[in-house]
Amino acid sequence: MSHAPVHVVVADEQRLLRESLCALLDTEPGIEIVGQTGDLADLFTLVTRVRPDLVMIDVQMVPADDRVAIATRLLHGVPRCRVLVLSELEQPRLVQSLLDLGVHGYLHKGVGYGTVADAVRAQHGARSHQTVTLPLHRPAPHLAGSGPVTGTELSARELEVLTHAAAALSNRQIAARLGIAEGTVKRHLSNIFEKLDAVSRLDAVNKASSMRLIHPGNAQGAPRLRVAT
Repeated sequence: MSHAPVHVVVADEQRLLRESLCALLDTEPGIEIVGQTGDLADLFTLVTRVRPDLVMIDVQMVPADDRVAIATRLLHGVPRCRVLVLSELEQPRLVQSLLDLGVHGYLHKGVGYGTVADAVRAQHGARSHQTVTLPLHRPAPHLAGSGPVTGTELSARELEVLTHAAAALSNRQIAARLGIAEGTVKRHLSNIFEKLDAVSRLDAVNKASSMRLIHPGNAQGAPRLRVAT
C-alpha cells in the first residue's frame, strides 16, 4: 500500500538553488513540491494556501532576531507544518535553539542532494526524526559549549558584503554591485554583526580585518577566506 507523498514548500532567496532543488525533489518518489518562494513576506500566504506537510527554509533569509519567531509561527500556526532548515549558517547555538523549539531537521548546504532527499522523506508520518548535518569541523549541536560564535562562520556572501562595506559602499551600492536586494544586504549585515559580536559596520570591519577574514581596500576582488586548521 503506497503512502501519500510529502507535500513540500521550499523557501530560499537563492533562486537558482531553490528552483534546481525543487525540480530534483519533485522527481523523487514520495515527495511533491507544492510551492516555492524567495520572499519571506509571501511565505505564510503560500503556506496557508497550499497547506504543505513540510516547509524547507533557509533561515538566512530571516533577520537574525526573528528566526525563532518565524520557526514558531510555522510549527504552531494554522495550518501547522513541519520545518526542515537548509542553510549555510553554522551557529551551534542557533541550531540547538531551533531543534529545542521542534524544528524537524537542520541541514548545512554543504551536504549532498541524497541527504536532503532522505531528510524530506523522513518527515513522512508520525515517526519522523530530527536530522542534523553540520560540517565535520564543527561541534555537534548538543555538544556545543557556551563559547562565542567566531568569525570563521561567515559565509562567502557575508564576506563579500563586509568587504564592500569596508570600502565605504552604502547598502544600495553593495546590492547593485552584488546583484541582490538591498534588504538582503541588511540581513547579511545583521548576521555579520551577530556572528562577530559587533555593534557597527566599523566595528565589524575592524574585527574581521584583525582576524584576517577580509582585506579592506580589495573590494574589487573576491574576499579571501581564512582556512581552518
